[in-house]
Amino acid sequence: MSIREDIRTVFEKDPAARSTIEVICCYPGMHAIWMHRVAHRLWRYKLRFPARLISHISRALTGVEIHPGAIIGRRVFIDHGSGVVIGETAEVGDDVLIYMGVVLGGTSLTKGKRHPTIGNGVTVGSGAAVLGPIAIGDGARVGAGSVVVRPVPAGATVIGVPGRIAGPDEQRPPGLLDHGDLPDPMLRVVSRLLDRQSRLEERIFELECDHVTKEEKRTELIREEEVRNALRTVIDPEVGIDIVDLGLVKEVHVDGDHVLVSMVLTTSACPLVEYLKDQVKRTVLGLGEIKDVEVEILDEPFNWDRFVAQKGDLQDL
Repeated sequence: MSIREDIRTVFEKDPAARSTIEVICCYPGMHAIWMHRVAHRLWRYKLRFPARLISHISRALTGVEIHPGAIIGRRVFIDHGSGVVIGETAEVGDDVLIYMGVVLGGTSLTKGKRHPTIGNGVTVGSGAAVLGPIAIGDGARVGAGSVVVRPVPAGATVIGVPGRIAGPDEQRPPGLLDHGDLPDPMLRVVSRLLDRQSRLEERIFELECDHVTKEEKRTELIREEEVRNALRTVIDPEVGIDIVDLGLVKEVHVDGDHVLVSMVLTTSACPLVEYLKDQVKRTVLGLGEIKDVEVEILDEPFNWDRFVAQKGDLQDL
């Protein structure tokens, strides 16, 4: 870590920077990083009061509050800086871009790790709050004003309160947030529902044109499509995407008035498993003519990479 590297980082991440003397004298975010390095070294040598005093002086001069116990990586740039708060056990990786008003805070009063870990190349938008001992994966983006309380996979974009994964991130230069070009997960869900409805209508029309004579099989196929279509109204509240497009519904089997829905989970111990099972049963029973619904949880992990592979389709919406 060097002063020259910090100055280069400012020029790379702020187009308003015009000269070296301007950067050295007029960038409080960089001043806060420099003073934190001194305070952090004192903190590591158990000189707690001098470390906190330097941190307090830095807060008064720059408007940025970084606890001396926090670990800050290389080429971290705090743009504008005012209102940024970074807690004691927070860890910030390399090449991270932090805008004004960001809080990397805790959610517990107990000792130990209680602040987030920010990966390399992460961008955190203005006014965002990342709370608790969670990990934000490398290259992730946190939209302005978001409140993130759950881990975020590498390369994902999180928006909203509470923060929800809006989808996989396409390739883009590191540190580019594009505040006005963030995906809308709810719009995507509605758009995919309408698309699915259109395809279902086309399939029914094709069946009618082919003069399907096996009425029982035809009814079973249609019922399966009806069940899948209905399950697209069940939204995973942790992600903000319906359980069919997210890939949680592995298979639907209709046998008369009995329906079997096979599902996988987003994690090995999904906290919402009972909620999702109950919502699936209620939704399928609401279709009518179905008397029994069985929800089977498969011993199979949710494949995030398979969901990311769909990003080409998502970008068409």
